[in-house]
Amino acid sequence: MTDNESTATVPSIHYRTFIKVAASLATGVLALYGNSVTIEGDYGWFVLLPVAAVLGCAIVTHRAIESLLFGSIIGFLLLDPSNILQRMIDENIAVLSESTTAWIVTITFLVGGLVALINCSGGTFAFSHWVSRYAKNRYQTLIITWGMGLVIFVDDYLNALAVSSSMKKLCDKFKVSRQMLAYVVDSTSAPMCVLVPISTWSIFLIGLFEANGVFAEGTGFNGYLELIPYIFYAWVAVLMVPLVGMGWIPALGNMKKAEADAASGLLPESEGFQIRSAANPRIRNFLLPLLAFMVATWYFDYNTLNGIVFALVFTVLLFMLQQLGTLGSLVDHVLDGFASMIQPMTVVICSFVLQGINEELGLSPFVLEQVVPYMDAAWLPAITFLVLSVLTFATGSFWGIYAIALPVIFPLAQAVGADISVTMGALISAGVFGSHACFFGDATVITSKGAGCTPYSHALTQLPYAAIAAAFTTVLFVAFA
Repeated sequence: MTDNESTATVPSIHYRTFIKVAASLATGVLALYGNSVTIEGDYGWFVLLPVAAVLGCAIVTHRAIESLLFGSIIGFLLLDPSNILQRMIDENIAVLSESTTAWIVTITFLVGGLVALINCSGGTFAFSHWVSRYAKNRYQTLIITWGMGLVIFVDDYLNALAVSSSMKKLCDKFKVSRQMLAYVVDSTSAPMCVLVPISTWSIFLIGLFEANGVFAEGTGFNGYLELIPYIFYAWVAVLMVPLVGMGWIPALGNMKKAEADAASGLLPESEGFQIRSAANPRIRNFLLPLLAFMVATWYFDYNTLNGIVFALVFTVLLFMLQQLGTLGSLVDHVLDGFASMIQPMTVVICSFVLQGINEELGLSPFVLEQVVPYMDAAWLPAITFLVLSVLTFATGSFWGIYAIALPVIFPLAQAVGADISVTMGALISAGVFGSHACFFGDATVITSKGAGCTPYSHALTQLPYAAIAAAFTTVLFVAFA
């Protein structure tokens, strides 16, 4: 989330309304909770309240952190109304202590440091200047942005930051809105990561499928290759971008206003990565660090953390050899990159707290229990996609939903005789949709940071396109079931 969001003017009536609604909802939760929830751990439809609170708060305030905190408070009211403060402290400590959280936070800060380092060398400026020789209009700019997203497929975080920050200046030149840039970048981050079997997403999924018996041990890679044609949402999301760029799919909803603002020269202020020039900017200072990251990630058995650490060390040495700065000054630039990612990471950490609350309430199992009795072979892929898409969108948990749903969906598909490949493609597609559409998901906040717009405006402007892709994807799952 960018600093400008904290200073954006929001009508005070929004906050007065929000406070009244929040107080009423909290009071109602306590009353209903005391009267209706009589069996410990059986929350029934009340499990939906935290998610509803987050979405409602976001609509009123247009802010992510406050919305997540409000939803978490509602969740704590359900779980332990007499000990909310201690539960909040304990849950935050638990989230920060988890290895998954530590991994994501570390990766994000290091990628932010690498992008800042590249930027300070003038590498981003050199690349943008080089691309400008081939991008002569708005459509070509969007297509080049799209093409970069297709190539940088190893990690969605690197994709989101590197592509958005390098193309921002050129998009401004041709009056492409920051929100449109963010949409294009987001459409090729997680979607490309699941379509290429040598990315962080696909490696995780291969391991998960082997652990749950979808593939025999040691056959996960070949098995995953067979699933790729059926990951329909990823294909549709990626292929929609040129259609949007050409105007065949017009600007819709809030994107129409964002594009009109950009056409009139009005751009959102941002504290994101600003493209810097240098005395002698070289394009190699953009390409070599990214190449080092991708090659090192591959060399270390697709370990992204090892890859980014190697890329940072390589880049610092490369820039020192070119006398672009002392070790101390280059490290300072890396630290500046870390600092720029604090607000996006705060959103992600808050979303993890909400995820923990939803897990304790049993949100995902509850929703799955409601729909499983209505599933059969003909409808299983489509229902899997729709239900899990709602869960990923509402919770901001993508890999987590995979881990929760797979042990339910896979045996069910076997039992009803559904096509396993199509059903697994539906499961993967749902996580990609959530990453693409969720307003507090990690991909959303990181992409908006790189592009220079707020997470809320990015999520709201791309939601119509994500919804179109989801609708078309549902039809495909019905047709191929």
